[in-house]
Amino acid sequence: MAVQNSKRKLTDVLIRRGAIDAGTLEAAEEAVAASGGNIEQYLLEKKFISSPDMVLAISEYLAMPPIRLANFTPDPETLKLVPESSWKKHKMLPVSYMEGLLTVALGDPFDIMAQDDLRSASGCDLMPLVASESEISEVMNRVFRKDSEGLDMASVMKDDSGEVEVNREQQNGEENLEEMLQSAEGAPVIRMVNMILLEAIRKGASDIHLEPMEKRLRLRYRVDGSLIESPSPPKNLQAAVTSRIKIMSDMNIAERRIPQDGRFRIKALGKEVDLRVSLLPTVHGEKVVMRTLDKSSLMPNLAALKLDPVAENAMQYAIAQPHGIILVTGPTGSGKTTTLYSCLQELNQSDVNIITCEDPVEYQLGGINQVQMHEQVGLTFASALRSILRQDPDIILVGEIRDGETAEIAVKAALTGHLVLSTLHTNDAAGAVTRMVEMGIEPFLLASSVILAQAQRLYRKLCPFCKKEAGIDPEILKINRIPPEFFEGHKVYTTKGCPKCNNLGYKGRGALMEVLLVDEKIREAILRGENSSQIRSLGEERGMVSLKQGGLKLVREGITSIEAALAVTGGD
Repeated sequence: MAVQNSKRKLTDVLIRRGAIDAGTLEAAEEAVAASGGNIEQYLLEKKFISSPDMVLAISEYLAMPPIRLANFTPDPETLKLVPESSWKKHKMLPVSYMEGLLTVALGDPFDIMAQDDLRSASGCDLMPLVASESEISEVMNRVFRKDSEGLDMASVMKDDSGEVEVNREQQNGEENLEEMLQSAEGAPVIRMVNMILLEAIRKGASDIHLEPMEKRLRLRYRVDGSLIESPSPPKNLQAAVTSRIKIMSDMNIAERRIPQDGRFRIKALGKEVDLRVSLLPTVHGEKVVMRTLDKSSLMPNLAALKLDPVAENAMQYAIAQPHGIILVTGPTGSGKTTTLYSCLQELNQSDVNIITCEDPVEYQLGGINQVQMHEQVGLTFASALRSILRQDPDIILVGEIRDGETAEIAVKAALTGHLVLSTLHTNDAAGAVTRMVEMGIEPFLLASSVILAQAQRLYRKLCPFCKKEAGIDPEILKINRIPPEFFEGHKVYTTKGCPKCNNLGYKGRGALMEVLLVDEKIREAILRGENSSQIRSLGEERGMVSLKQGGLKLVREGITSIEAALAVTGGD
């Protein structure tokens, strides 16, 4: 800790802040001088001063920002920058990592040697923050628990009595329902399913796949768009694991002949996560896919998406309009829902009525009225929209425009004073306009109602820890019609792979957008019935950045590789 003259100055700060009076401090210093020790620890142990007051005093003395760590959970990947023992030894925790800068909470900010060790071990520059030692210890006890370190099937399969015995599936494929329930509620099976879910949250997986094969049960996690195989549960526990998931999802445990869907919610690692479950019968048993829906990962507004400035400004302009329709397009899994929810969260104020119709409702948002579609009982997008228009809405979200009837009602809603947001399945922004015409919407109605059409993709970001400089094959440039001079004077990177990115070379994903803002010239083109290529060319003349151009700029900036950029934009 600090040397004696430093402590004297720190105690002056404590007195000036009114955290302790001079008489109490003098008595404490005499007691420390007699017994030896540390004045700061003594004041905290004897409760002469609170931990937050001490943190704020040290923060002022060292001109170092303070931080509270209540309910904080560090990113598991950032924790891997240095061994667990180093974090514990130096009483530190990582707060965030970005482009070689590691923000770290220090329990002992006077320990300069510990900070030097962390710089050397992590290879990062440090942004130090002052934190309470007790709060750091509390977080460490939570995040370094054994059950969150990984999926260990051997330990899951053991209990106090030794190895667990599970009956094999009967040859005829039939199983006693009572026995099935008992095996599903057995402690090892519960622990196994819990560990699978914890591992998914720790890895930041978007989906969990449990796939029955002939001789094994395969477990895979989808992380940043790629499936990664993990140690799997034993094949003889396949029925018990599936039954446990059915019980959690409120499905029919006895039904194994038809697909089933369900949903449940868990709290783990400081997060509350919804899981949407789909079961599909296959020749070797029921395949389970669980989609993780972590509300904490939702962006609070458009700015948090960190879009290209042109795209962000256009989107901000569009959602600020009092009425009209905003069309978001892209393939499944391109982040359309995340973008729309970010818009809704920015628009979600007490003076507006927001109603959505979705199939399914992925995230439940406070202050927004969300309607789940049920086509089996006649609740379709079109019928829901008709009812919503009688609910005095200001803003309406339509999960997807699938047919002419829904498109017609959405356009009429936009023309009658409502802001409508919706999605379409088209390849580019200009294609959204012509797709609506193909659905039967008159061009003059479309020209009057559409504010903006947007197409997006999710690209994979290069791992900042291991990316390496690389050249570009001229053949790739030729095939994709990219001018060779486009990358002149810029460094281009490719993948390498390291433990921090599961040896994939990529870590995280970002949104790539093509935004067509409908102005007078484009309205005239819509009225003339011009095709998507003509509208696209007109948009590019007026500043629209195409998906391909945007992706290549990211390559030039070293954020992604040319292979990853072309994988999502090469055909555009």
